[in-house]
Amino acid sequence: MYKAIAANKRNTILVMVVFVIIISLIGWIVSYFYGDIDITYYVIGGAIIYAVIQYFIATGSMLSMSGAQEIEKADNPRLYRIVENLAITVGIQTPKIYIIDDPAPNAFSTGRDPKHAVVAATTGLLDIMDDRELESVMAHEMGHVQNYDIRVGMIAFGLVSAIGFLTDIVIRMFIFGGDRRNNNSNMSPITLVIGIIALILAPILATIIQLAVSRQREYLADATGALTTRDPEGLISALKKLEQYGRPMQKQNTASAHLYISDPLKPGIFNRLFSTHPPLPDRIARLQSSEKTF
Repeated sequence: MYKAIAANKRNTILVMVVFVIIISLIGWIVSYFYGDIDITYYVIGGAIIYAVIQYFIATGSMLSMSGAQEIEKADNPRLYRIVENLAITVGIQTPKIYIIDDPAPNAFSTGRDPKHAVVAATTGLLDIMDDRELESVMAHEMGHVQNYDIRVGMIAFGLVSAIGFLTDIVIRMFIFGGDRRNNNSNMSPITLVIGIIALILAPILATIIQLAVSRQREYLADATGALTTRDPEGLISALKKLEQYGRPMQKQNTASAHLYISDPLKPGIFNRLFSTHPPLPDRIARLQSSEKTF
């Protein structure tokens, strides 16, 4: 497990490097467009500042977008006690606990690190899970906290948002640049088209990287949660219920979908192609095949 945590910390640096390269490419395209290399540095600096701001405000944004409400022990003793006991078991600070008023069964964790962690569950999840299954689901979410998945997720969220925001601005500049574009004699129509295509592909590439990281983190969090409770059957039962009763959440956001235990988005061809989660049957099969190791 310590190796997984160390690997995640290394992945944090790797993800940042890859995204900085993508942002640098966008900056170079803009610099070529306007004939001023200094623009590259402005683009990189601006994107990093934007990503850092997103990193620190992302938790609040996530909670606001989902409609989550913080609770105390008296508000829901069952959920609070389960999370509190799990935090004691794994030796970390009890995260802030939230409930989302939504019939879709789901849960998520977020935050910068274990000291600033948040876990949340929907009313739909609380309704269909027994105590054993609910403990397994929250152990999965606590696994994300233990493994620093939440940090990787927040950094990826911030940088994907920055790239999307940046490319949107740059494409508008290209389209509505007016005379400034015409003053650059080196910019041919073909080069302009290639530049726009590259800008369109940049956020798609960033999202694919984010998804690849997210999918592997789900498998690891499943294993971590089962190891914490020593009850893989509990998590298997919970995942089966998510498969049976799962439905899209009322408040959906593609940028934060990777944080949930189950895909909260409306199913479709595009969403299946760019799914943030491995299929539930695959996750169940992995747990079943490794039951004897827990």
